[in-house]
Amino acid sequence: MSIQATHQSTTATPDLLRTSLRVDSWATAAFGAVMLAGAKWLRDPLGLPVALSVVFGIVMLAGGAVLALIARYPRIPVRAAAAVVVVNSLSCLGMVALACTDVVELTGLGRAFMAVGAVAVAVFGEFEFVGLRRVRRMSGRPA
Repeated sequence: MSIQATHQSTTATPDLLRTSLRVDSWATAAFGAVMLAGAKWLRDPLGLPVALSVVFGIVMLAGGAVLALIARYPRIPVRAAAAVVVVNSLSCLGMVALACTDVVELTGLGRAFMAVGAVAVAVFGEFEFVGLRRVRRMSGRPA
C-alpha cells in the first residue's frame, strides 16, 4: 500500500461531510449560546434548572468550536468524523432520556424542546454518518 493510499484511508474531504460538520458547528454553538444566555428565562417554561442550562450551554459552545475545527482540516480525519457521529448519537439518546423520564422535572414544553433537539442532533448525525460512509467507500475501506 502506498503512502498516498494510507493517507486517503485515514482522512476525509467530501463536501457532504464537511458541510454537515460546518452547519452542525454553527447550530450547536447557536443553541449553546441560547442555553447559556437564556438560562434564567428558560427555567420556568421548560422546567430546566438554570445550572443545567448553563452547563449545556458551555458544553455546546465548546462542541461547536470543536466541530468547526474538525471541518477546517484540509482533509478531515476519519477518526474525528467517526467520533462526531458517536457523540451525536449519545447526545440524541441523552436528550430522549431527558424528554421521556423524570430525571429532570421538565414541563410539557421542556419535553417537546428536548425531543426536537434530539431529532435535530439525529439529523446532523445521519448526514455526518452518510458523509463518512462515502469517504470510506472512496478510500476503498469497508463502509
